[in-house]
Amino acid sequence: MNVLLIGSGGREHALAWKLAQSPKLGKLFAMPGNPGIAEHAQLVDINAADHRATIDFCLKNSIELIVIGPEAPLVDGLADNLRTMGFCVFGPNKIPAQLEGSKGFTKELCARYGIPTARFSLASDRLAAEAALEDFKLPVVIKADGLAAGKGVVIAETPEDVEAALDAMFGGGFGAAGSSVVIEEFMTGEEASFFALTDGETVVPFGSAQDHKRVGDGDTGPNTGGMGAYSPASVLTPALEQRAMDEIVRPTVKALAERGTPYSGVLYAGLMLTAEGPKLVEYNARFGDPECQVLMMRLKSDLLGLMCAVAKGKLADEEPPEFSSEAALTIVMAANGYPATPEKGGPISGIAAAEADGAKVFQAGTAAAAGKLVASGGRVLNVTATGASVGEARNLAYEAAGRIDFPAGFYRRDIGWRELERGR
Repeated sequence: MNVLLIGSGGREHALAWKLAQSPKLGKLFAMPGNPGIAEHAQLVDINAADHRATIDFCLKNSIELIVIGPEAPLVDGLADNLRTMGFCVFGPNKIPAQLEGSKGFTKELCARYGIPTARFSLASDRLAAEAALEDFKLPVVIKADGLAAGKGVVIAETPEDVEAALDAMFGGGFGAAGSSVVIEEFMTGEEASFFALTDGETVVPFGSAQDHKRVGDGDTGPNTGGMGAYSPASVLTPALEQRAMDEIVRPTVKALAERGTPYSGVLYAGLMLTAEGPKLVEYNARFGDPECQVLMMRLKSDLLGLMCAVAKGKLADEEPPEFSSEAALTIVMAANGYPATPEKGGPISGIAAAEADGAKVFQAGTAAAAGKLVASGGRVLNVTATGASVGEARNLAYEAAGRIDFPAGFYRRDIGWRELERGR
């Protein structure tokens, strides 16, 4: 079958790489894609915000499945319009995608249906936020309500931090995303990422991971979209995973179905493993980035078959996803200046050498310029490897990263440190 993959990052490169392995695939198109994705797909120069042009392309090229990678087109309602035209789509419609598009939407749903999460308050202006903050102790979490590319979360530890966060939110630092905020109690515990596939009725687990949000070694510096990840997350034990499914994920899917807005696609639950059990930090309406990269490295099942089953409402007929017992780890190579103002145009070489011993380099913020590969975004490459343990995968990934020549970039040197500490 012909498939259109929407997106241009490392997540989409990993999806394209895995989709290309399916015996069911006819032709793979990617819109807009990147130089790495071009190794597996024909690139299409259409903006996903142009729904009419996207639909016309799908009609002209006999597309049978559209896979929407990033969150913005989902929140924009692209899946709704494609489904209206009769296409099979992997990814939720606009209203259920509000699980990611609006943190307030998710928190209110949790409150109504008894889904465990942090105590919270919503505020649509600064005065309301300041009043609500009187009910919270420091540290406190302040989040932009809307999409902020993974950067709209501040853990305020002092009154000065609170003032700076409110200045940024209501001063336009996060655009429309910060026009309202969610204030949350600070939860203590370890975070883990848990994934599930659902067609709106059937729900199946799809692996776990842990990522590293802070830009610097030792989890220091500002939050980013993610500087590295590994899978599986051993801290999310089978018992805790079952609780997450029973207390968080399945009730969410059931609630949305009861509202007449069923969720179809992958549901990514960011969890805090507290003393009381797992609690929801936030939802994403798509695969995580860079978590997707480590999941795809471990996935043994046919990704295209699973996505089709989800899109057609036949997930119950499909065999459960199967993953390798090996661990996978990915290192994000970012452009200097990230996450503030990344330096673009830096030349990149050595990818073939990095992949010589089995590692895989997924391209994220890259572009071709005069026949050479250059950086075009903040997070540029995802150097990914597998091994018998997280430690082994880590060693192989760092060996591979050391073979890449990217003078205008940097990466953390401690990805996987939590798992290594547990092993010791």
